[in-house]
Amino acid sequence: MADYLRLGQHQQAPTKNETLMKSVLKAVTAGTVGGSMVLLSGLTLAGTIIALVVATPLLVIFSPVLVPAAIAVTLLVFGFASSGGFGLAALSVLAWMYRYLTGRHPPGADQLDHAKGVLASKARDIKESAQHKIEQVTGS
Repeated sequence: MADYLRLGQHQQAPTKNETLMKSVLKAVTAGTVGGSMVLLSGLTLAGTIIALVVATPLLVIFSPVLVPAAIAVTLLVFGFASSGGFGLAALSVLAWMYRYLTGRHPPGADQLDHAKGVLASKARDIKESAQHKIEQVTGS
């Protein structure tokens, strides 16, 4: 342990030559990596252009079939997705209702009970108001 501490104390700062060499090595590495990425990007672009040139006549020839087929597939996918979503929502609502009716107190049950009380109060007020008006009409 003491040898390790002594070695750490006697470390010298890197010389100017070593610092310059590290900088040059970093620049060469960055240039190599960047150059290879640019080369791969160019090859990808060239491949995409060649594929587009080859595929364009086929797309033009088959477009009367492909466009309606793509529209049909899109509608089918959205239809199945929405059907599944609505089914999942219905199952969630049914599960919530089951928990509420069996007294397990699901999330939002307090709000539902409060709304039920408010609606019952308003219904009583409307009934009393209607009875009062009926009494005024028949009493006159």
